[in-house]
Amino acid sequence: MLKFYYNHRSPMARRVWRTLLEKEITFEPILMSLDGDQLQPEFVEINPFHHIPVILDDGFRVIESLAIMDYLESKYPTPALLPKESESLAKVRMVQMVATNELLPKMISLIFEEKNSAKFLQAYEHINKVLGFLSESLDNESYYGGEQLTLADIVAGTDLSLLPKLGISFSNYPNLQDWFERLMTRKSWQQTELSVEDFEKFKRVFIKLRQR
Repeated sequence: MLKFYYNHRSPMARRVWRTLLEKEITFEPILMSLDGDQLQPEFVEINPFHHIPVILDDGFRVIESLAIMDYLESKYPTPALLPKESESLAKVRMVQMVATNELLPKMISLIFEEKNSAKFLQAYEHINKVLGFLSESLDNESYYGGEQLTLADIVAGTDLSLLPKLGISFSNYPNLQDWFERLMTRKSWQQTELSVEDFEKFKRVFIKLRQR
């Protein structure tokens, strides 16, 4: 059985978790407390970079959330979470990478920086630029694959779900707001969405890990 090493507070892990649930893949969840267990030799042997998520599938190890999601899509192709058409596929990949490279780092800045500081305001401005791009890319579609949920929706939806908890709304982007509410009705989101309390714990753990 596929083994899934995770902590539910990790957005990277929730990306993979939601992919597993959407594809209805049977897996053994292995909860990592991240209080030092990620530094133990038995886990470092699985992932020398000592972070989550990780999967072991019939002994085959995959680290890094995007690589794991691609592996799951390839090995377990039903239901499909990637479109076949070239332009739609390119859109999915762009959204995944923009959420990962442009959105997440700036959200982290909001956690660490004081409000109204230059770095905070710069991060806030950049996040709004990302939201504009994501809104334009979504257009009037239900998902980034049209009527089809995709890996882009899972990645961007998981990352964007942190913004309301940081006091940032999607009110200026009504199509994103509708899309986000649509995601939140899905069973995979309802099973895995982070509570405000858990988000506060995530921030404390994240800050602690950053200080090491």
